[in-house]
Parts: sequence; C-alpha cells; structure tokens
Amino acid sequence: MAVDVHGSGTEPEPDPATRSGVDQEFLALERELAVFLRRARANSGEMAREVHPELEPAAYGLLVRLEDGGAQRATDLAGYFGVGKATMSRQLRALEELGLVSREPDPADGRAWLIRITDEGRSRFLRVRGARRERYVRKLAGWDRAEIAELARLLHQLNATAES
Repeated sequence: MAVDVHGSGTEPEPDPATRSGVDQEFLALERELAVFLRRARANSGEMAREVHPELEPAAYGLLVRLEDGGAQRATDLAGYFGVGKATMSRQLRALEELGLVSREPDPADGRAWLIRITDEGRSRFLRVRGARRERYVRKLAGWDRAEIAELARLLHQLNATAES
C-alpha cells in the first residue's frame, strides 16, 4: 500500500498495466534485455567451445576485446568488463594455458604485462567469428541495413553509458 500524500489514508499501488508510458518502456527494455542476455550467454558458450573445447564462455569476450583492441594490460581488461582482478587473472591464465593468448612485458612499464592474442588464438577466433557473422546475416536477412546499423549504434550507446 502507498501512503496518500494528501492525507486521506492509503491507496493501492498502481497496477503495472496502468503505469505511465515511460515506465512501460523501461519494463519492456528490461524484459527484452533479459531475453537477449540469456540467449547471448548461451551463444557465447557455444562459440567458446568452437574456439576450444575447454574455453570458458566468459573468456570468448576477452578474445573479442584483444582481437579488436590489440594487446592490453589485465587491469584494463578487468576494468572494461567490470570484473575483479582475480577473476580476470584466472580467465587469462586459462587462455594462456590453451595457447590462445600470451603475456609480454609492457615496454611503457617494466612491472606490467601486456596480454596479446596468439596467432593460434586469432586463427581459431576469426573462424568462429566469421561463422557467427554468417548466422547474423541469415537471421537478419529480412531487416533493412539501416535498421541493423541503428541497432548497432544504440547498443554501442548503451555499452558506452554502462562504461561511464
């Protein structure tokens, strides 16, 4: 029950179906993102196994970031993904043991290391990424290219907002 600010007692909470359009838009966004994220996690697991049968699903995103952004410090990767240093260290160690990434001294700071995708890691990753892109092309064949570009732009905006 909500308290009536006009002093006449209490009134029931508003029915979700009668909330303002803004509330409905955010509820719809939450619902659609939940479904999208669940499917994305499942897809990441499949793609990770295609790269290497022992690769953890979360580590696939590290390969994406390293391929797109080049060599990076583990602390920068942890910050980008919003995970702790211990989690990042564990995932990077697993990738290194599989031969998908390597560590090299950071020329800008001799105490730090840069993580780089190996040639083997790049080859495996690009094969899986190409297959994934083909799946997107098939699934979105009925979409206008401008709609795809707009979706990419909006997702980028959402991700950029999450980083700040």
